[in-house]
This record gives sequence, structure tokens and C-alpha cells, in this order.
Amino acid sequence: MDPEAGSVTRESRLKFYKATLCLAYQSFGVVYGDLSSSPLYVYKSTFSGRLRLHEEDDEILGVLSLVFWTLTLIPLCKYIIFVLGADDNGEGGTFALYSLLCRRAKLGLLSASDASDDDISAYNSGLPRKETVASSILKEFFDKYHSSRIVLLLLVLLGTSMVIGDGILTPSMSVLSAVNGIRIKVPSLHENYTVFIAGVILVGLFALQHFGTRNVGYLFAPILLAWLFCISVIGVYNTIYWNPHVVSALSPYYVYNFFKKAGKDGWSSLGGIVLCITGAEAMFADLGHFSQLSIRIAFTVIVYPCLVLAYMGEAAYLSKHKEDLQKSFYKAIPEVVFWPVFIIATLATMVGSQAIISGTFSVISQCRALKCFPRVKVVHTSNHIHGQIYIPEVNWILMVLCLAVLVGYRDTDTIGNAYGLAVITVMFVTTCLMFLVIVMVWKRNILGALAFVIVFGSVELLYFSACLAKVHKGGWFPLVLSLILLSTMCIWHYGTLKKQAYELNNRVCLDMLLSMGTNLGINRVPGIGLIYSNVATGVPPMFAHFVTNFPAFHRILVFVTVQSLTVPKVPANQRFVISRIGPPEFCLFQCVVRYGYKDQRNDTHDFENHLIETVSEFLRNGNNDGEAFRWETTNQQQSSPSDDVTASSFENVVSSESSKKTVRFRGVGCSKELEDLREARESGLAYMMGSTCVLACDTSSYLKKFAINIVYGFLRQNCRHPAIALGVPHTSLIEVGMVYRV
Repeated sequence: MDPEAGSVTRESRLKFYKATLCLAYQSFGVVYGDLSSSPLYVYKSTFSGRLRLHEEDDEILGVLSLVFWTLTLIPLCKYIIFVLGADDNGEGGTFALYSLLCRRAKLGLLSASDASDDDISAYNSGLPRKETVASSILKEFFDKYHSSRIVLLLLVLLGTSMVIGDGILTPSMSVLSAVNGIRIKVPSLHENYTVFIAGVILVGLFALQHFGTRNVGYLFAPILLAWLFCISVIGVYNTIYWNPHVVSALSPYYVYNFFKKAGKDGWSSLGGIVLCITGAEAMFADLGHFSQLSIRIAFTVIVYPCLVLAYMGEAAYLSKHKEDLQKSFYKAIPEVVFWPVFIIATLATMVGSQAIISGTFSVISQCRALKCFPRVKVVHTSNHIHGQIYIPEVNWILMVLCLAVLVGYRDTDTIGNAYGLAVITVMFVTTCLMFLVIVMVWKRNILGALAFVIVFGSVELLYFSACLAKVHKGGWFPLVLSLILLSTMCIWHYGTLKKQAYELNNRVCLDMLLSMGTNLGINRVPGIGLIYSNVATGVPPMFAHFVTNFPAFHRILVFVTVQSLTVPKVPANQRFVISRIGPPEFCLFQCVVRYGYKDQRNDTHDFENHLIETVSEFLRNGNNDGEAFRWETTNQQQSSPSDDVTASSFENVVSSESSKKTVRFRGVGCSKELEDLREARESGLAYMMGSTCVLACDTSSYLKKFAINIVYGFLRQNCRHPAIALGVPHTSLIEVGMVYRV
């Protein structure tokens, strides 16, 4: 055996282990803030209802047993063992599962968009599994019944709506629970003051969002580790000092005994117990920032045992101090360490709130990319981690809603009823999607998929029923909020599809455009014109309308279509797909620009350079079919001697002052077209896009008129302009007004 090869292998392994441990360390500050802060309010919420009438040791030990087995079944078994393996090329979350189903099982609503990413090599690796009987039956069912695909999309959007609701309830619940600890030491303090203090913290938290988490990311992990260390040590102390017998509650017998004695009141208390797994979905949703192994190590080695010890110690304290059921967490803290733990608890809840707010931004960005959410401004706060984003409009709306929840409810028990319903709904949606992934993507036996749904789905439905029974006690909020968000996303998606369908059905054929040009006497002016539309083939109706009223356009025209695919990221060398429209002398090109739902859009200058370089590469290769071409951006450097001796080559350098990048043209055998492209680039670029008014037809139903004319029209008028969303410079923009009757 070669000793050098063995040394390289050991070095690579050490590097891998070091990187994994580093990611595991960072995950504490991003993933586990919400899950780790749940001991603040679980016992209080559980014993807030009729269960407070049951103050025997059997009920307390039964609640501990339920918490332990819930933590074991849902976060440990379901997410750590199974769900983390359903990543979409390293990305997680509800949209990642939907992306897998759209691409691998073809369950998307638009077959064209589903097929447009088939050539992306990075997402088609691996040997295809043999089709099973169950996957064939399910695929045939979805193909036969188009409404089933609509239901699937609605299920995904429901889960997304609940995640956004979670982003509103988590900061209010966790921060108020931490601040309430002051009243343990100052009982005479009115609750208005605690609500005010919590409100100030929330305003400060949302005001700092525009800075991003990059500069303080490493600060979050020590806070969470200090918090987990505190609650675990206090848990061990309380267990040994007050009641070591609580260890026996880890037996599932105590769950049976709990329901036997508490009966219906025990079932009602499940709405509080479910709060012990709030934040478990973040382990999957934030997978794109880390790795499966790092998240599994962090949870199983640190988070899970620390939480079990914390709940165990609190139950030991409660078994000897039943009068403290409503304030057990802070009462169980030894006097000597109360204030340090209180400060760490407040900081930990802020970290947990930060994580869920960032997660909400990420989810909304994914919805926007897939045309299920109105256009909003997405600011990338980190050049290294694509998931760290900031959305100004959403941030301030979240802050207002968080303050409204805080002032309106004023009590963690009522907020907990709404919080639990939002959390368990997202988890059940994940379970349903996992069933389809196991059968249709992984091609596994349907019995295994059914076992997965029965084991985890039955537990989640039990908790869901308990949370649903508390709708009148605050649980209505996530339902109303999700209904509003779901309606908004559905109407936006429906209106966008109708607008695209109109453009597709009314696109102009090339012969008609050429005959129109002959009759109108169209002139060609110097420069490059980029025509933005949703039509991936042919000429959009907006351009024909423009030519009819103003018979002149640029020497070189590129019809640009920006597509958002159901993949996380599109490789840079497969982003542009160039094809030619008509004969070469017309200088008409079609360019499809493809982005994944996690991709960061380039700035305008980089986009122009990349596009022109791709067109020049297309011309150099002499291709007339729609192939994808690699583009490369290089640092400025002196030309090599071999370049200078080629008489037919030329080079044009377009410099970027900010990034010091250049775009290079080298013509070999096609110098005329490349020369035209170079001259047109020097003359300047102009952008053209439609300024459309979308209205329902006069014969449409009143429901469609309300959805299109009123709701969709309102959203289009008040969201970001398409030119701003695409980064088009206002001084170079030409807008063409049209009315679409859909």
C-alpha cells in the first residue's frame, strides 16, 4: 500500500470530521434556538387547562413520559433518521419535498416547467430505480386527475402558510415566556410592564434584521450551548435533590397510566405537550446551510439529552411543589443562579426568534421564485451563505403582527394554543409529502411508506385534534392567517398562470412579424435590445404591439425569458439557453435564463456581461439550435501571444468597476456577426417589457372577476415592479402598455 495515499486519506478524513464538527457547532445558533427554548413554557401550557385539577404524581410523571416519547418519536426518529434523508441536493423544507416530486415524479402543475430542468446534470445524477407497482398506480392517478395536483400544491402552500404563522407566533411566545421570569422575583409587577418589555425586545429584534446574521452568527452558538448547559445541569440537580424516582417515567407505562387517570382532560393537555417539539421542523428546513451528519450529531449528542434532563428535573421539582405548576421553570432554578439563567434565557429566545424569522424570509423567497407569492425585495446579507436573506416588506409586516399577537393575547397560554396548531400542521404536511417521496421518488415498498404514515401520522393527528379543540381559545389565529396567506398565494399563482397562458396563446409567429416589418418599413437602430417576456419560444404579443405603433427596433434583439425551476440551484454553466429566431441576417435571438429557488440573482452589470458572452459563444460555435453554453468570467490579464497571431480574432473588454471582471470575444470564422455584436454592445443596451393590465373577460364568473380584477390587480399594483425585481435600470427601460383579457 502506498504510504502517501494512506496519509492523504487520513488527512482528508480529518478535514471532513473537522468541517462536520464546525457545521454542528454553527447549527446551534441557527437550527436549535426554538426547540431548545421550549422548556420555558411546556409544563405551564400543559397544566393551564383542566389538567391543573389533577395534581398527583401520576399526572406529573405521565406528562414527563409524554414529553420524552414525543421528543423521541418526532424529532429523533422521524426527522433525524428519515426526513433528513429526503433532501433535494442538500436543501430541505416543504418546498424541497415538492421540488423532488415535481422533478422526479412529474407532479408539477405545468408540464413545460417540469421538463425544462431535465437537462440540468447536477440534479439527474444517480441510477434510476425500477418503477414499482405502487409508484405506477400513484403516477397514473395524478396523471388522470389533474385536480389531485392542485390539491398537492394547496397542501404545500398550507404548510408554507403555517410556517409563516410560526414566524409570527414564535417570537411573541418565546420572548414573553422569558420576560415573565421577572415576575417571579417581583410579584407586584403588573403584566403590562412585562408585555411592554417584551414588545421593546421584539422591536429591537426586527430593527436589526437588515444587518443580517453573518457578523453575529458565531455569537449565537455559544449562547445556545450555554443555555443547554444551564438547563441540563439544573435538571440533573433537581432530579437528584428533589425526586430521583422521576427517571422511571421514561417507561411508556406512565403514558398509559396518565390517560387512564386524566381521561379527556389528559387528551386536552396534548395541546401544551406538543410545544416540546416546536422548532423540530427547522432541522429539515435549514438543512441547506449545513449537512445531514452535522445536524444529526448536534441533536443526538447535545440537544436531545440536554432537553430530556431539563424536563426531568422540572418534573422532579413539580412532584414536591405542586403549587408552582404555573411558574415551574423559573421556580425550579436555584436562587444563586436565577439572574444569570434569566439573562441567558432571554438571549436564547432572541436567538430562537432570529432563526425562525430568517426561516420565514427563506420560505417566502422560495414561494416568490416559484410564482406563488407577490414580488418582494430580497436582499442577500451574505456573499457566502445564500440562505441569509432579508425581505424589508415582510420584516415590518411580521413585526406589526408579532406586536399585535403580544398585545392582543398578553398571555403565553393563549398564544400556546395558536402556536401548537401551527407547528403540528406543518409536521403533518411533511409526513404526507414524505409518503409520496418514499413511494414515487425512492421507489420503496408501499408497506414501508404506510408504516411511516401510520406511526408518525397517527401521533401527529392525535396532537392536531387536541390543538383543534382549542380553536376558540386562541387557536383560530393561525387558521385565519393561513387562510389569508393561502388565498393570496393561490390567487397570485392563478393570475400569473392566466397571464402567461394569454401571452403563450397570443404570441406572434415569425412570418407574420417579417411581413409586418415589410409593410411598416421598420428601421433598425444601433444597439442591443433585451425584450423580457414569459414566452420561451416565438415573439411575445407585447413586442408586436410595440412594432405596430413604433416601427423601429435595435440592430440586435434578444428575447429574454426568466424561468424559476423546481431545483435549489442551477449550475452557472447551464444558466443560459440560447437559440436563434429566423435567418442569421435578422440578428434575433431567444435566451432562457434559468434560476433555482435558492439561487441569488446577479446584478444588472454581471447579467449583461454573462448574457453577451453566452451569445458570442453561441455565434463562435455556429449553432442554431437551443443549446446551453458555458460562460466564464475572468480577471483582467494580458493577452497571450497565441491570441495575437490569430488575424481573424478580436477582443473586446467590458470592465466592471466593482468586480474587476471582463467579458471576452474571440471570433474564428464568424467575425462579421461578432463584430456586429461588439459594435452593438458599444452603442448601448435597452430593456423592454410589458406594462400589462390583466382583466377577466366580460363573460367570466363573478368569482373569477373578483379574483383577477380586484385581488390580483391590487397585489400587482402594490408589489415590486417587475423591472425592479429583475434589476433593470430605469433609465434604459421601455415599457409597452397592453390589456390582457384572460
